[in-house]
Amino acid sequence: MSEVRRILGIDPGLNVTGYGVIESRGASVRLLEAGIIRTKRGQTMAQRLLELHNGLTEVVEAHHPHVMALEQLFSHYQRPRTAILMGHARGVITLVAGQAEIAVDSFEPTKVKKLMTGNGRAPKHQIQLAVKIQLKLRSIPEPADVADALAIAICGHHESRIGINLRNSL
Repeated sequence: MSEVRRILGIDPGLNVTGYGVIESRGASVRLLEAGIIRTKRGQTMAQRLLELHNGLTEVVEAHHPHVMALEQLFSHYQRPRTAILMGHARGVITLVAGQAEIAVDSFEPTKVKKLMTGNGRAPKHQIQLAVKIQLKLRSIPEPADVADALAIAICGHHESRIGINLRNSL
């Protein structure tokens, strides 16, 4: 009998962080929970980061994941501020993982898209459809942040299942 593992996928953001918890057994995966953590724009940076921390801690305490699969930080030269804000959110997310003693695997967005669709530049709706099919969902997961988080979790499943590092193999 195959080992059961819980994987928490995270699509980090300061305004909206998508998350998805899947359970894997051998080649099969099933959805446990997915959603978003939304922070309030009018709050200070510290308040927003605390809100993100508290929301993600609730998810971790509810599901006790074995591993966290996290979207790797990337930046667009035209928008360095976005990368800095994403770095703050990612720091809080990795803090939650550290506090819960959960291993963190990071995946580049293009690698996630390539694994899910065969195209490293796949649009959001293709990722949503691929997640729907792989998790055998009745409808496309929305918002796109949730689908992205689930796609990242599925990448974590495939990495642990085949025992290679997908970050370097795709």
